[in-house]
Amino acid sequence: MSNLFEPYQIRDMLVRNRFMRSATTSAYADEEGIVNETIIRHYERMSRGEVGLIIKGHLYIMDNGKAHDGMAGISNDKQIPMLRKLTDAVHKHDGHIVAQINHAGVVHQPDRAGPSKYSEDDWTAREMSTDEIEAVIEGFGDAAERAMQAGFDGVEIHGAHGYLLSQFLSRDVNKRDDKWGGSLEKRMRLALEVYDEIRGRLGNDPVLIKLNSDDFSPSGFTVEDAIQVSKALSDRGIDLIEISGGGRGRRQDLRERARHPEYSEADFAGHAIKIRKAVKPTPMALVSGFKTLSAMEKAVNEDLTDMVSLSRPFIREPGLVASMKKGQRESTCIRCDACRANFGVAMMQCLLE
Repeated sequence: MSNLFEPYQIRDMLVRNRFMRSATTSAYADEEGIVNETIIRHYERMSRGEVGLIIKGHLYIMDNGKAHDGMAGISNDKQIPMLRKLTDAVHKHDGHIVAQINHAGVVHQPDRAGPSKYSEDDWTAREMSTDEIEAVIEGFGDAAERAMQAGFDGVEIHGAHGYLLSQFLSRDVNKRDDKWGGSLEKRMRLALEVYDEIRGRLGNDPVLIKLNSDDFSPSGFTVEDAIQVSKALSDRGIDLIEISGGGRGRRQDLRERARHPEYSEADFAGHAIKIRKAVKPTPMALVSGFKTLSAMEKAVNEDLTDMVSLSRPFIREPGLVASMKKGQRESTCIRCDACRANFGVAMMQCLLE
């Protein structure tokens, strides 16, 4: 049997296989950020279907860091009981689950605030004060502690996809001239201090990060930047880096620069090879594009990544891992994006019959 189905160690967490469910946002929380039974059932189905490591869709760490309506939160204690019910549902089927914690930055409404004054489409965000930045660091630490109280097996810092930490890393969004901006060393400071704060709070519990390999903007955050940030996190002891892509100012045509001909299914494989070289032996996961078991096996067997991270295939088939273990060779997801197009209405549901 493929080593994809063998247990994998992440710090003190022994995951039952190399399949990882990448954090996927949803709109199944009330106005106070409390998750409901519908989304709990979805996570339970994935655990019953033998997904090894599930990353909970992003949770806002502070009320002023919420990205969208229906987003779940971990900003106060009243959100803990239902999150505990969710983690219990996953653990009941021997799965592991990590909380992805996040701050929206310039995406938050109505008070859009980020590293610098920044405009996009028909809106403009203001610059955060130093005190606000320090409060964000503390907010990540508080959220991490709540995550452990809620029964999560660890936390994943969301440092990708154009949210706050990704905004600070971007030279296009971060125009500060103080200790939080300018050189890459200063632009990565917030991400590193967030990691340090969480590690100080959680001790030996697993701390992961999701990081862009590339913003796919002309110059905001490039793979060369990603290599340096990943190396700095690796040197600090991060337990796993999940490689993704796409930040503020992203352009679809620039995504091709992340590809590699030998790994045609994995959208970011070319960049992942470079990052892997810089961070090994720090564990790494790679997301986006995986469909066939053979491509997943190739990625792990040839040391491109330690874990294969999937999202849409698990929306289509929560029991995909168990089915592949029995002989299914590929996901039936066709990446039509109907699930994403119906965000807030039918997100996390496959709309194909």
